[in-house]
Amino acid sequence: MKAFLMHPDRDFDPERDVPCNEESLVQDLGLDALFEAMARGDAFLRKVARAAVLSSLTDVQAIAYRQEALSDCLQHEAVVRELYAVAVASIDGERKVWRGLFIERHPEAMLHNSLAVLELLLGMLRGLRRIADLQAGPFQSQGFTTLFRMLRQELDDRYFEVVADHLRELRFRHGILISAQLVTGNKGGHYTLRRPGPGQRRWGERIRSAVRSPYSMEISERDEAGHRALAELRDRGLNSVADALAQATDHIVSFFGMLRQELAFYVGCLNLRAELEPRGEPICLPVAVPGERPALRARGLYDACLALRVDRPLVGNDVDADGRSLVMVTGANQGGKSTFLRSVGAAQLMFQCGMFVPAASYSATVCSGLFTHYQREEDDTMRRGKFDEELHRMSDIVDHLSRGGMVLFNESFSGTNEREGSEIARQVIRALLEAGIRVFFVTHFFELAHSLHRQGLPTAVFLRAQRRPDGERTFRVVEGEPLPTSYGEDVYRRVFSDRGAPQGPGAERRRPPTALDRAAGGARPGAPPG
Repeated sequence: MKAFLMHPDRDFDPERDVPCNEESLVQDLGLDALFEAMARGDAFLRKVARAAVLSSLTDVQAIAYRQEALSDCLQHEAVVRELYAVAVASIDGERKVWRGLFIERHPEAMLHNSLAVLELLLGMLRGLRRIADLQAGPFQSQGFTTLFRMLRQELDDRYFEVVADHLRELRFRHGILISAQLVTGNKGGHYTLRRPGPGQRRWGERIRSAVRSPYSMEISERDEAGHRALAELRDRGLNSVADALAQATDHIVSFFGMLRQELAFYVGCLNLRAELEPRGEPICLPVAVPGERPALRARGLYDACLALRVDRPLVGNDVDADGRSLVMVTGANQGGKSTFLRSVGAAQLMFQCGMFVPAASYSATVCSGLFTHYQREEDDTMRRGKFDEELHRMSDIVDHLSRGGMVLFNESFSGTNEREGSEIARQVIRALLEAGIRVFFVTHFFELAHSLHRQGLPTAVFLRAQRRPDGERTFRVVEGEPLPTSYGEDVYRRVFSDRGAPQGPGAERRRPPTALDRAAGGARPGAPPG
């Protein structure tokens, strides 16, 4: 039996297809908050959520298959949680059945252990069949309809009757009937467990009622060696049936384990929705755009990981980057550029694992791999300088990139001066675009952004963090050409404000910038203030 809820033709393996840069993705995009919301303190849910989100699907049909199943889950949450509860109870119950180290060496002990587990799991299978009979109707996705059909067909009434009969017989309440043959050296061999034929009395009943045969023997209660020899004969006869029963038990336990594992992803999605909805944040099922032409169009896109950490509503962004391979983001300091970049990365991962995304609407093409190149703190080991470390990480990313990939840069190559950093970034961007890689680049290097904007690339779009004339940040990112300042003086005034500082719209233009202003704003010497 197979669940097939995550893939139409194979099981979901949390250890498979996890990207080499998983730690960087989690750190740079702040995904821990996402995993915690999906897990709600459950370590198993967190493990599955992390594996599913990071192991992106690249086939549009596979994404649609999972989205259909998720849509059923969102509409029938109670049924999905009930299925998951049955799977969890099965695994927990099987683990509570006592096992000793000697069980695998003793067929009779193995037999009794398997019987205890099977009797427990038989009740759980009945629970699954009951859910399939009562709740299967409204489900529309291929994944869930296939699961419910399999449960009804393979777990019919006849199946439960046969299994119950076998379990009763394997208790051997009337004794065990074993046949044997003499082999070379007059030794016993070919021990075979026999089942009483139709209409025959059980072996125990025949022994108790029959006149003692000259071929029978009775072992004294004090004959330990005799009892030990009889136990060995019993184990030889039970060995094959104990093995078969253990395999059957493992098969059913494996099914419940896989069902729990695949349902865990959808339960995590339900948990995440329960966290986002009270905050008033929208979610939507994204549209996968087929083809190699890059596409990204979103309305109300926000950073779900940030939404989970704050108690106030977030500002969403509208993005139209269809046909654009380069998205350059500039603008005011603390204006939402990095947050926007995180929202793009998290949404792409959520989209490609079959989840809903944090936006009012979202459509995009899949990428062959998502990579991040963010600023890092100084190397505590002092093995590399900051700029050397940036180049080393860039080299690692290039080694794993393939056509159709996506790289998110956040203030990259700032470990050196603007002129050198801009030139290196230009060459990196050009090489990536020529190789068919999509690039999202957040930078405060005006020289870099201005030079690319001046080229008039038809596959590039330039966004800018919005700033009002009075210095207020709206935290929206809109289309706009790069400006020669990041308005760092606004941040300086907010932190180090004094009563004599000019106030009101345009005040920063009336006061000549000081050296400290220029240092805070990151403006080049001689650049116009504000």
